Amino acid sequence: MPERDFLEEMIDRRTARSPEFPRLLDAAQRRRELLRALAGQREGQKRSQTAIAAAMETSQSFVARLESTAADAKISTIDRYADSLGFVVQYHLIPTADAYGAPPVVVESSSRQ
Repeated sequence: MPERDFLEEMIDRRTARSPEFPRLLDAAQRRRELLRALAGQREGQKRSQTAIAAAMETSQSFVARLESTAADAKISTIDRYADSLGFVVQYHLIPTADAYGAPPVVVESSSRQ
């Protein structure tokens, strides 16, 4: 059996102290995937963080932090970011038992091309 790495050991320790830790970790991963998808769309549109910040009426450093740290951003902030890229964030409720096979982020291309 392969040797356990530091991350696996840390998750085990945190879970032992707080049984809901894996769910919190999963939620953070989904937020990170969403913010990475938004950053990828920005890059694909060849737009700078400064341009997005102007559209969001915030600073470039705020957009950089949002993209790099995947902080626990407000839904309204994520909505403003998506809007500045020409997207709308929609939410889908998935039963917990079914969520592990579902993709955390789905980006649809425009049907009006």
